[in-house]
Amino acid sequence: MLGPLAVTVSSTLPPIITNWFTSRGWSPRQHQLDVLTSYQSGASQLLIAPTGAGKTMAGFLPSLAELVDGKYQGLHTLYISPLKALAVDVHRNLSAPIEDMGLPITVEARTGDTSASKRTRQRVKPPHILLTTPEQLALLISHPHAELMFGTLRRVVLDELHALVTSKRGDLLSLGLARLAKLAPDMRITALSATVARPDLLRDWIAQPHLDRPTDLLRMVGGAPPELAILETEERLPWAGHSAKYAHRELYQTIQQHRTTLLFVNTRSQAEMLFQGLWDINEDLLPIALHHGSLSVEQRRKVEAAMSSGKLKAVVCTSTLDLGIDWGDVDLVVQVGAPKGSSRMLQRIGRANHRLDDPSKALLVPSNRFEVLECEAAVEAVSEGHQDSEDPHPGGYDVLAQHILGMASAEPFLADDLYAEVTRAWPYRDLARPKFDRVLDFVATGGYALRAYERYARLKQNPDHTWRLSHPSVAQQYRLNIGTIIEEPMVRVRLIRSKEQKRGRTTGPIGAGGRVLGEMEEYFFGTLTPGDTFVFGGEIVAFEGMKDNEAFVSRAAAKDPKIPSYMGGKFPLSTYLAKRVRRIMDSPGEWGKLPNQVSDWLRLQRDFSVLPRRDSLLVETFPRGTNHFLVCYPFEGRLAHQTLGMLLTRRLERMRARPLGFVASEYALGIWGLADLSALIRTDRLSLDELFDEDMLGDDLESWLDESALMKRTFRNCAIISGLIERRHPGKEKSGRQITMSSDIIYDVLYQHEPDHILIEATRHDAARGLLDIERLGHMLTRIKSHIVHKPLHQISPLAVPIMLDIGKEPIFGEARESAMADAADELLREAIGEL
Repeated sequence: MLGPLAVTVSSTLPPIITNWFTSRGWSPRQHQLDVLTSYQSGASQLLIAPTGAGKTMAGFLPSLAELVDGKYQGLHTLYISPLKALAVDVHRNLSAPIEDMGLPITVEARTGDTSASKRTRQRVKPPHILLTTPEQLALLISHPHAELMFGTLRRVVLDELHALVTSKRGDLLSLGLARLAKLAPDMRITALSATVARPDLLRDWIAQPHLDRPTDLLRMVGGAPPELAILETEERLPWAGHSAKYAHRELYQTIQQHRTTLLFVNTRSQAEMLFQGLWDINEDLLPIALHHGSLSVEQRRKVEAAMSSGKLKAVVCTSTLDLGIDWGDVDLVVQVGAPKGSSRMLQRIGRANHRLDDPSKALLVPSNRFEVLECEAAVEAVSEGHQDSEDPHPGGYDVLAQHILGMASAEPFLADDLYAEVTRAWPYRDLARPKFDRVLDFVATGGYALRAYERYARLKQNPDHTWRLSHPSVAQQYRLNIGTIIEEPMVRVRLIRSKEQKRGRTTGPIGAGGRVLGEMEEYFFGTLTPGDTFVFGGEIVAFEGMKDNEAFVSRAAAKDPKIPSYMGGKFPLSTYLAKRVRRIMDSPGEWGKLPNQVSDWLRLQRDFSVLPRRDSLLVETFPRGTNHFLVCYPFEGRLAHQTLGMLLTRRLERMRARPLGFVASEYALGIWGLADLSALIRTDRLSLDELFDEDMLGDDLESWLDESALMKRTFRNCAIISGLIERRHPGKEKSGRQITMSSDIIYDVLYQHEPDHILIEATRHDAARGLLDIERLGHMLTRIKSHIVHKPLHQISPLAVPIMLDIGKEPIFGEARESAMADAADELLREAIGEL
C-alpha cells in the first residue's frame, strides 16, 4: 500500500502518523498528501491513480489526521466500495496501522454478512469509520432518525468509483449521497479510481450533491508503466470458440515459472473450462484454485484467504477479482480471451505487483484468430495509456421508485422537497418534474392500470400534503428487497453425500443432501435430464434431480462433461478497441507484429476477396449448399450485431429475400436464406443502402420489440428493482418461475391498458441501452452510410470462416469439440481458396 519515497512529510500530518511512516522507512506519496491538503482546504476530491499506488491510504489519511486525538464523537467517515470482500479487505489493512499507532479510532464493516444485532447497534452507536456498500447505505438512510447517525458525518470515501457509476448501483449510490448531503451538510467526498476515460465527468458526478463546494481533480504522477505481451505459441490458433484449450500446456508452464498468477477470463463457464483443463495436466499438483460469482461465499472466502497467505500458485477467476483486493505476491496477470476494453485490461493488470515503482506484468492469451487482433489493439491502447471506460448515464426510473419508497420509510416527505433533493444526484440532475411526479404516482398507486388493486397502494398523502407509507409493513418489504443487482433466477447446487441418498432421489422425497457447492441459473437445469454431467466448482458432477430451489448432484467420473452456460459475465467489445481492430486490418504495414497464422489469413482474404476498411462496411454474399449467405464485418460487439441481425432479417423478409436465420459474433454478422442475395443486389432488387438505413431503428425496432420476449425479460428486472414485484417475503423467497409469471401478467396488463406506463418506459430505455446496444448500432449505421462495400463471391471467403463455423453447428462437448471445430475450419478454408 505504501513504499519508501524520499519526500518531505507535510506538517499537516500529526507527529504520531509522521513517526509511524518514518519508523518503517516510508514517507507519504505526493498524491496522498494532495488529498489531505485538498480536504483541509474544504474541498471534495477525485483521485486518479493506478492500482497499487496507495489510493486507499490516500482516502483515509485525512480521517486519521482528524481522529488522532480521540475527541471525536460519532460517525466521521463512511467508506463505500462495490464489493463486500473489498470492504473486509480494507478493514484489515486499515486496522493494522491504527493498532500500530495505538490510535483511539474505531473501524467496523457493515455488509449483508454482519449480524443483525451489530447492525442495530451501529445505527445507535456507530464507529468512527464505517466500511460498507451502496445497498447498506440505502438501508441505513431508510430508517427513521437517520440524522442521528449521519449528523456527525464529515467524510465519504468512494472506492473504485468507476465500477459503480455506469450501473444502477451507481444510480442508487448517487441518490444516497444526495440524502447524506441533506443529513450532513458539512460532508465532503473523496472518490478513488484507477481507470477513467473522462475524469471531468466523474468529478462532476461527486460534486453534484454540493455544487456550492469546490471539487478538486487530483492525479498521481509517476509509477512504472505496465508490461504486456501476447502469448507466442507454436500451436495452431483456433478459428473460433473461446476455450483457449490450445494454450493450456503453455499456461501451465507459465504458472510454474512465476510466484503467483491470476488467470482472468470473461465468463464463469470459461473459468470452469480453464480450471478443469489445468487440473487435467497438473502433474506437479500445484495449488491452483477457482474463483467466480456462482461459487458459495464460503468457498470464495477460502480462496481469498489462501491467496492472501501465499498458499496458492494460481487462481482462475472472473470479474469477481477485478477490484481492490490487495495481494502483493501476485507477479503475473494472465488474460485468457480478449480483454474487450483497455480500461478493463488496466484494471486487471493492476492486480499484479502492488508496488508503484515496479511494473505490473500481464500476458494476453487470445482464444481465436480474431481475438489476436483485439489483443494487439489492447496492447497498443494500454501502452499509450488510453482509457475507454464507460461514461455515467442518466438514472433509471425504477431505481428512483425504490429510493422514493425508502425515503417514505424514513419519514413523511413533501414532493417538492424530495424532487429538489433527487436532482442533487448527478444521474437525475436533469430529471423533469413531470417525470418525477409520474414515478411518485407509480410508487403511491401502481399507476392508472393498477390503482384499483390495494396491494400496489404503497403511499398515502396526508392532509398537510406530505407523503407517508400506506402501512408499516411496506417498510419491512422494502428493506427485504432493496438493491439493484438482478441476476437470472438461481438455484442452489447441493452435492449428494452417499449412494443411499442418491437412490432416494427416485424412490422417495429428496433429503437434505450434502454441502452446497454454490448457485447456478435456474434455466440451465431445465436443459438437463437425470444423469447428465457438467463441471461446477472444478468438479465433474451428475445431475440427479430438483426439489424446491435446489438441484441435487453427485460426483461423476465422466471425461466429456457438459459445461455450464452462464447467463452473466460477458463483456462487449469497447468502441475504442473496435476502431483499432479495424485500423489494424486496414493497415498491411502493421501485420508484421501479428503471428504468421493471422497475417497469412489476412493476406488470403485480400487475395480472394477484399479487406474491411476502417471507415466502411464490407458485405460479402455467396452461395453454399442450398442456401445463400450475407456476411458483414461491423466490429461493434455481439449485442449490437444481434440487434442488427434481428432488424435485417425483418427487412429481408419484406424484400422477399426469404431469410432463414442469423448468427452474431463480436466481430461479424452472418445471415442465411433461400434467395440469391448476390443476384438481388446485382439487379437492384435489393439495395444495401436501404437495407442498412438508419431508419431501421424506428418502426422496425418498435414492431420487433412489441413481438419480442426481450421486453418481458427486461420488464421483470425493472419491476423487481422498483418494488412492484417482491422477491422476498418474511420467511420465504419466491422462485424464479413465480417471479417471471407475476411480471409477465403485469406486463401484459400494462401493455394493453397503459402502454405509456412509467415502468414500460423504463423497460424500453433499459432494453435499448443494455441488451440491444441501440446507441452504438446507431453510430455504426451513421458511419457506414454511403460507405458499404459489396463483394459478391462464388464461395465462402477466408474471413467468413469463423462466423460460418457458428452457423448450424451441433453442440459437441469435451475433446471432440476442439477437433470437430478444427476439421470444419479446414473444410471451409479449402472451400474458400481451393486445395491447400
